[in-house]
Amino acid sequence: MTNRVLDTIMERAEEIRELGPVNERLGRLDDKAAKVLRDSGVIRMLQPEAHGGMEAHPREFAEAVMGIAALDGSTGWVAGIVGLHPWEMAMADPKVQEEIWGGDPDTWIASPYAPMGVARPVDGGYVFSGRWQFSSGTDHCDWIFLGGLLGDEDGRPVEPFQGLHLVLPRSDYEIVEGSWEVAGLKGTGSKDVIVRDAFVPDYRVLRFAKVVDGTAPREAGLTNPTYLVPFSCAFPLGITSAVIGMAEGVLAHHMAYQRDRVQIVGTRVKDDPYVLYAMSEAAEEIAASRTRLLDFASRMYDKAAAGEEISFGERAAGRRLQVRSAWRAARAVNELVIRSGGNAMRVDNPIQRFWRDVHVGLAHAIHVPGAVYHVSALTDLDIEPPEGPMRSMI
Repeated sequence: MTNRVLDTIMERAEEIRELGPVNERLGRLDDKAAKVLRDSGVIRMLQPEAHGGMEAHPREFAEAVMGIAALDGSTGWVAGIVGLHPWEMAMADPKVQEEIWGGDPDTWIASPYAPMGVARPVDGGYVFSGRWQFSSGTDHCDWIFLGGLLGDEDGRPVEPFQGLHLVLPRSDYEIVEGSWEVAGLKGTGSKDVIVRDAFVPDYRVLRFAKVVDGTAPREAGLTNPTYLVPFSCAFPLGITSAVIGMAEGVLAHHMAYQRDRVQIVGTRVKDDPYVLYAMSEAAEEIAASRTRLLDFASRMYDKAAAGEEISFGERAAGRRLQVRSAWRAARAVNELVIRSGGNAMRVDNPIQRFWRDVHVGLAHAIHVPGAVYHVSALTDLDIEPPEGPMRSMI
């Protein structure tokens, strides 16, 4: 199947490439880079058709994100993060969907989902406050998904904790300028946001547990398999795809740079069997990461389309696959970069920017291996993992 969005991206590849250093200097996506994403349609790939979206196959979305990230890490990261939000918004009340997309189907929604705020119940909704980090692409978004905890009448989180995803318009939160001073992915503009006693009506709130267990899309009457794949497959997909795409970008720049390079000892790289060996091994590791991730997305889609239940064990194995794919690609990048020579570290060489971007992307909570590996190993042993935080990312 032809991926029309990816084809459009490739037509503007040079423009995206050239804007990479500009994004980094600005500390957010340049307006031109954001316009390329809007024009390509990548942010609408998982959006409901009723609101101008494509309801595309998750694999196609991942391929598009990889293609963008291989051109510029920050642009690919924003595509992967912001492009996922319409997937969950499809499960929300039609009223909030109309508020967001009724006037413009190209309206973007930011996040993060981390439960860093508390929602105090009041008549008709909640009073919500908190501060969140890492709101990628937020300067170009007019709405936001924010993670919160259900509170009591005094604003204290109730126990056991109950997670919420609350949807707010741009007028209800503050973007904190100067809060994204980082080593990599600088162009994502992943700034802090603050909410102070904002009223959020009931219809703009989703229960996180229902999103995770697949209840939310079914209650919303969604039938397209894209929306029935597990949250633990869909949400990490844009993030891991971006990291793999960045690794592909390193590989492409490394190959172009090494083709005519002469090492300080006078040996041409093309005549050095040790460097050539490492290049081939890294290329295959990155390709394996790509294949595994795309295969998983396709398998989850096919199971959802067939109406088959996707077990907790399958979800856990999928999360393990995502984490390992990102780490495998990043380690391959390291093998390339340490053989690229000192000039690869100059600021005008894109290799060093991609290298930094890959490692900041790897630091995302989605890619932390500990609990994921622990839980997936237990399920492989037919041992039920304990309830609690260990299961939360699965």
